[in-house]
Amino acid sequence: MSLKDRITEDMKAAMRAKDAERLSAIRMLLAACKQKEVDERVVLDDAMVIGLVDKLIKQRKDSIAAYTQANRPDLADKEAAEVTVLSAYLPQRLSADEIAAAVAAIVASTGAAGPGDMGKVMGAVKAQLAGKADMGLVSAAVKNALNSK
Repeated sequence: MSLKDRITEDMKAAMRAKDAERLSAIRMLLAACKQKEVDERVVLDDAMVIGLVDKLIKQRKDSIAAYTQANRPDLADKEAAEVTVLSAYLPQRLSADEIAAAVAAIVASTGAAGPGDMGKVMGAVKAQLAGKADMGLVSAAVKNALNSK
């Protein structure tokens, strides 16, 4: 069963259970998937859906920070609940040590020599670790690896 099919089944289960918050978050995810399919005229595979979920989670985390700063805990809690629902569709994340090891291997294989090669390394890292790791942590690991060269 593809990830998109699983999301659709989860939506049906949320409808049956009358879980309005979960249903709302899943519908938002499916709408984003459909929008991407229509805009780009493609059928989303699991990797593309994971990338989309990652993007939506990042947006929610940014919103949580903004709502917290504006002293709106009610809206921040709603966004946090959506992050929880969306996180269920991501694969197991890599630890910081695993990210550092993967980045070190990619830096060695690309022959990057310093901070000027950040774009080249990030392109390779993104292709290999997309959906498997938080890209904020990956970016920090790449900077550390390149600055130590």
